[in-house]
Parts: sequence; structure tokens; C-alpha cells
Amino acid sequence: MPNTPDPSQPVVYQIRIKGHLSIQWADWFVGLSITLEDTGDTLVTGPVIDQSALHGLLRKVRDLGMPLLSIIRVDPDHADAPDVPQSIEPGW
Repeated sequence: MPNTPDPSQPVVYQIRIKGHLSIQWADWFVGLSITLEDTGDTLVTGPVIDQSALHGLLRKVRDLGMPLLSIIRVDPDHADAPDVPQSIEPGW
């Protein structure tokens, strides 16, 4: 039987942004980890309580004016393996 997520628990997302996010914006992403990658991208990772909160994070990325590269919902059984999750590529 497939492992279905508990809707009362936050889902972990990884949001990839093109360019390095300046440290001055870290307060916008409290509770999330920010990783500046060698590729020049920024990876924002952490728990998101619901879809409304996810949309709020995406608005912040939009307001920064930095291109959104991808959003990945991390499978809780593979939280330490960022390459395993399902990927949602933005199409807007």
C-alpha cells in the first residue's frame, strides 16, 4: 500500500531559485534552510504547513525578482535525499 502523507503534518519542499539569495533576505524565509549552491542557484528547503503557506513562499520569491527554477516536494521517507523526490517544474 502506498505511503500517503498525513494532512495534519507539514510537507517538506525544496524551492530552487536562479542566483544567490542575499543574506539580507533570510528573514523572509524563517524556519527554512537556505543553501547557496556552487551552480549559482539558491535552494530554500523546509516544512510548509499547507498550500496557502506554499503560495506565500512563492509570492516572496516573485517579490525578490529572482527566477523560480523548480519546486520539489520531498518524500518524507527520503528527506535526506534531495534527488529522489517528485519534481514540479513551474510552467507559468
